[in-house]
Amino acid sequence: MEMIFKKYLMPGFIFQSLIIGGGYGTGREIVEFFVQYGPVHGLYNMLIAAIIWSLVLAICFELCRIGKNYDYRSFLKSLMGKSWIAYEYLFLFGLVLVVSVMGSASGEIINEMFGVNSIFGISLMMILVSLIVYYGSGLIEKVFSVWSIILYIGFIFLFISTFIKFDHQIFSSFDFQDQSLSKINGGIKYAAYNIGLAPAIFFCAKYFNSRNEAMISGLMAGLIGMFPALLMFISMLSKYQDILSAPVPVNIILNNIGSPFFTFFFQLILFGTFIETGAGLIHGFNERIMNTNPNLSNNWRTILSLTILIASIFLAAKIGLINLIASGYGFITWGYWLVFVLPVLIIGSLRIMKN
Repeated sequence: MEMIFKKYLMPGFIFQSLIIGGGYGTGREIVEFFVQYGPVHGLYNMLIAAIIWSLVLAICFELCRIGKNYDYRSFLKSLMGKSWIAYEYLFLFGLVLVVSVMGSASGEIINEMFGVNSIFGISLMMILVSLIVYYGSGLIEKVFSVWSIILYIGFIFLFISTFIKFDHQIFSSFDFQDQSLSKINGGIKYAAYNIGLAPAIFFCAKYFNSRNEAMISGLMAGLIGMFPALLMFISMLSKYQDILSAPVPVNIILNNIGSPFFTFFFQLILFGTFIETGAGLIHGFNERIMNTNPNLSNNWRTILSLTILIASIFLAAKIGLINLIASGYGFITWGYWLVFVLPVLIIGSLRIMKN
């Protein structure tokens, strides 16, 4: 049973943990890439993103298994040769960008929960991320799996509570779809910049013993990663217009539910997702460094972690959450299509068929 979990569910939970912190968990990304396209077209965009995630992860996991490449450097060098370095530059930019969003959102959430200065939330997040990263893959697998289950419970309760109270508003929102809005643009953009960070979770691929295991796990991971977004998307339709410009849209939904206990519980879950995302991305970078320099001590994991966190959070403080998501993410989306998604779909698929 444990190996079944590690092969088929854990990779999806860790992928979800990687992408959910910051803009996903707070709902800002859901608004930016799905809700703004309308209730109907937003669902089309969400389906497009989930399909891309599943296909790319399935191919990546099988390539990892074939080549025994469990960090992004060895994987990309095997896939793209000398051109792999283009991905590393983009990965580092994406890492800083996502951690920036995570840091900004951490401060806002702690301020909402306790009314204290946001620096306290940012500092706590930095300490916890550094501790998790220090202990490496074993602790990350356990923490991410447990927290993902807790997160699913929270998102399901959010959806049920909203649907029971505001089902009429949710259904009626589908009557106001603007047909001029795109059915695919948001999904294509959202899929690329998220899946572009997926090589940070390739350490999960060490459990696969066959092509079927790798491919099924990848297909499931895309769906596992998108399911909480679907629940939040439908919940947001209860206050369709109000959430479009909110820095933390999920807070509007929580206020409408009107349960102080659940609001505190859900915000605690979100804070945990920020820690997961930061730890997952930085751990992926650390694995690349450690595999290249095996003599480095674990202390370097903490040093690298703190350096990235401090630099990223300084950026978040200067720019702000909404601008980071709207501007920075648009820049890296097409870069990931060029240096990661297309090579995986084309070169990776051909390599698997020939193997």
